[in-house]
Amino acid sequence: MERFDKNTCLAMRKRLIGKSCRLFFSDDPVKIVRARGQYLYDENGKRYLDCISNVQHVGHCNPAVTKAASAQMELLNANTRFLHDNIIYYAERLAATLPEKLAVFYFVNSGSEANDLALRLARQYTKHNDVIVLEHAYHGHLTSLIDISPYKFRKLEGQKDWVHVAPLPDTYRGKYREDHPDPGQAYADAVKDLIGEVHKKGRKVAAFFAESLPSVAGQIILPSGYSKKVADHVHAAGGVFVADEVQVGFGRVGSHFWAFQLQGDDFCPDIVTMGKPMGNGHPLSCVVTTQEIADAFAATGVEYFNTFGGNPVSCAVGLAVLDVIEEEDLRRNAASVGEQLLNLLKQLQTKHSIIGDVRGVGLFVGLELVKERAQRTPATEEASELVRRLKEELVCMSTDGPGENVLKFKPPLCFSMEDAQLVVGKIDRFLSDMAAKEQNEKGSASQGIA
Repeated sequence: MERFDKNTCLAMRKRLIGKSCRLFFSDDPVKIVRARGQYLYDENGKRYLDCISNVQHVGHCNPAVTKAASAQMELLNANTRFLHDNIIYYAERLAATLPEKLAVFYFVNSGSEANDLALRLARQYTKHNDVIVLEHAYHGHLTSLIDISPYKFRKLEGQKDWVHVAPLPDTYRGKYREDHPDPGQAYADAVKDLIGEVHKKGRKVAAFFAESLPSVAGQIILPSGYSKKVADHVHAAGGVFVADEVQVGFGRVGSHFWAFQLQGDDFCPDIVTMGKPMGNGHPLSCVVTTQEIADAFAATGVEYFNTFGGNPVSCAVGLAVLDVIEEEDLRRNAASVGEQLLNLLKQLQTKHSIIGDVRGVGLFVGLELVKERAQRTPATEEASELVRRLKEELVCMSTDGPGENVLKFKPPLCFSMEDAQLVVGKIDRFLSDMAAKEQNEKGSASQGIA
């Protein structure tokens, strides 16, 4: 197959692919032709350090994963209505990582499919319709999920009357901050108040939907106790708690296999959705729930069928990913490298006033840039410039958050101590350059006024 040069490829993409399908670094995209581990290689052989590909969870083109996919593809890949061992093995392996009550699995192909199915399960079980979500949340690109994703629907026709938006429990920028005596309780009480408003309208809540660590919202770490308190309020109202682990599951947080487990042993969601990392780039996702909820879903008499979800090749890939996580001790790596990365970034925070906050757990880390620390005004342009400068020096980074001012780290779990030191060193140098330039401009301006 002919390989196009970068300019030809870009011109053809603009002609053939929808304009809403955007590329990283849209002003000057990187054309990647191969990858391995935490590295990407362009058409000229330049090697980029990948800080953002949370899909390639155990590393790009991991040999064990590609071998498992190839071997199973050569043997069999069939419609999921045929009986096969792989789906059973895989469900058993996943069940071993989860609380006992989460025991019934539905395999699908994407995080969006998983969240759409979770919404159906919740509504069928509760017989209610309304949904509570967090501000700036994103749960997928299907119509049903755009409807419950403020990150998207704020830009479109607006909020459906059955969708209710709770405050994002952001202790840096939100209503209840780090100096509040119990922000988890305060933000949970805001959900309780919202449930009361729903009831006043003569309606009931089917589900509370939340990412276990809100990502698009700016790498948010939920305050202690929040999820358990919200779950209590939601259960009392007859609803269920859906934990979206599509971005942050499978050991990314290091200390635990699932990010919802950070909220303590006394908290367990009713439904968990998973996706991106579980197939290491292969389209594989899942919904797991309780027997009670699954039975209510089956009671409709309507079959749930997915042609590809849980097929033998997908499950072989999923099993290989689990093997690599265990055999290469990637949770430990995520914990140790993530701690080092956080420490290095916090050291930078003492040096550069533009760094307003550093937060994260494992290899889920956010660096928030602000114009003034007191007002916490988002430094959006500066964050964009920093991403551009990093890309020029062969580091792939991106921003998120309502102000697009949070640099996000979600690299493959094979990210190393040396990688962390390299990136932080570059960030330090670029921020120093930006500060010096600002001082020079202020000096020139003041001389001009004089």
